[in-house]
Amino acid sequence: MNPAQHPHRLPRNLLLRLAYDGTDYSGWQIQPQRPTIQGTLAEAFARITGELVQICGSGRTDAGVHACEQAANVQLSAPIPCANLQQVLNDHLPGSIRVLSVEEVPLEFHARRDARSKTYRYRIYRGTVCPPWLCRYVYPFPYPLALEAMQAAAREFVGTRDFRSFASADDSTRDETRSTVRTLFSSVLEPTEEGLVYTVVGDGFLHHMVRNLVGTLLLLGRGGLPADSIPAILAARDRSAAGPTAPARGLHLVKVEYPSLGQSQPLARIG
Repeated sequence: MNPAQHPHRLPRNLLLRLAYDGTDYSGWQIQPQRPTIQGTLAEAFARITGELVQICGSGRTDAGVHACEQAANVQLSAPIPCANLQQVLNDHLPGSIRVLSVEEVPLEFHARRDARSKTYRYRIYRGTVCPPWLCRYVYPFPYPLALEAMQAAAREFVGTRDFRSFASADDSTRDETRSTVRTLFSSVLEPTEEGLVYTVVGDGFLHHMVRNLVGTLLLLGRGGLPADSIPAILAARDRSAAGPTAPARGLHLVKVEYPSLGQSQPLARIG
């Protein structure tokens, strides 16, 4: 932030709700010489207000991952009303990034630390030919699958578990002192008109965790893993015990919950 732009104003803390198509971006986090969601937002704020802001996201979505409702907070000195700021941001952002809402929140609020739960959805297209207008947002997988075995396996993820086997290869071996324990409130695989949708709600997720869960379910559904293998994979605490990483394009961050702001708790429960 550049306080010289508004020297007599205290900063406001603003919560942004964002939707984006992640196909053409190298993920959320700013990277040198690469287009990112965070970097594109920061550039828009600089053009509008002249302030160099730090935008704190609820988490880092990978390259190619989409968001229906990502959350981020930013401290801003400019006195632009929230509704006006939403409109002018959307005027300055590419169509692949939309600001859904802007609201003022307490100064101590932090989009990542205060998140109570996140909901992710992974879309799998089951038809023989994936329509071009869907191919950026689904993973085409037209092969035979044992759906009931996959649904039962998905339920095994619910609860407080050590998900080291489902972290990215780098994260799972980098530091044994970092906790890989997470709590999943819900883990459901459902058939839809276009194929399958895997929806998972948890208090947090490791790098590549959801995509690794999906890749494991697909491998199990194809017969590459025993139907009852999930407890053993979790117990192994070894990335090589689980299935491959599913492609980024099928993954969507659906919602981030903040009960501290008076928002409702997730409906899903453990068990």
